Amino acid sequence: MSDDEDLWETHAGWWQDGFTDGADAEYEEQILPMAAAYLDGFDDVLDVGTGEGQIARLAVQGGARRVIGVDPTWAQVEVAKERAGGPAYLRAGAAELPFADESFDAVVACLVFEHIEAVDEALAEVGRVLRPGGRFLFFLNHPLLQTPGSGWIDDQVLDPPEQYWRIGPYLIEDNSLEEVEKDVFIPFIHRPMSRYVNAMIAAGLVIRRMEEPAPPPGFIARAAEYADAATIPRLLFFLTEKVPELRLPAP
Repeated sequence: MSDDEDLWETHAGWWQDGFTDGADAEYEEQILPMAAAYLDGFDDVLDVGTGEGQIARLAVQGGARRVIGVDPTWAQVEVAKERAGGPAYLRAGAAELPFADESFDAVVACLVFEHIEAVDEALAEVGRVLRPGGRFLFFLNHPLLQTPGSGWIDDQVLDPPEQYWRIGPYLIEDNSLEEVEKDVFIPFIHRPMSRYVNAMIAAGLVIRRMEEPAPPPGFIARAAEYADAATIPRLLFFLTEKVPELRLPAP
């Protein structure tokens, strides 16, 4: 087990308590409705990095007949099985999915790839297990938000004072540990948007839609200090389709 996987085992409860079962406004008001809309009508769904399974359960509730959630963390998979709701769950990493080629007509990954080192291999696996014409729902913490050194600046030195969002070294990939709350450290990998887009193209995944929604009202209500930065997107979403004939080699 890697150090990063060990951290996820240790801190799985932080995720379960803070981001599932109605606890998080961004999931409830933004992510889950988007996932439900874009998974509608798809029967065979794979949820990569399923955590405790809330997206997988959502797919079942939406009518999917076969839903499988995979996660590399036992502490997540065990809770997903306890919460049940219809999907099947397996312990597996995104870079080595234990499924045959063209096994699913939809794959979803929600706030997962910013924690995965083997991004090219993982996106290639998504392309491999998708059927031609299948779709990949790709949710990310927006790279602008995750760039090291970025943040909301309230500059009282200037006259008149200015408030703005500072962007750190955006083009430099960075692997770091972030203390998300006291004594809870989670690994994050910052990559520029082009890194993900080019890896998807190499996997035969063509972008059909991209969204950068503003933070939802429930989040602003709980984080009043963010209200002045509400024009800064926290979420990045790509809807992609597998088009194998357009697969291009990675540079």
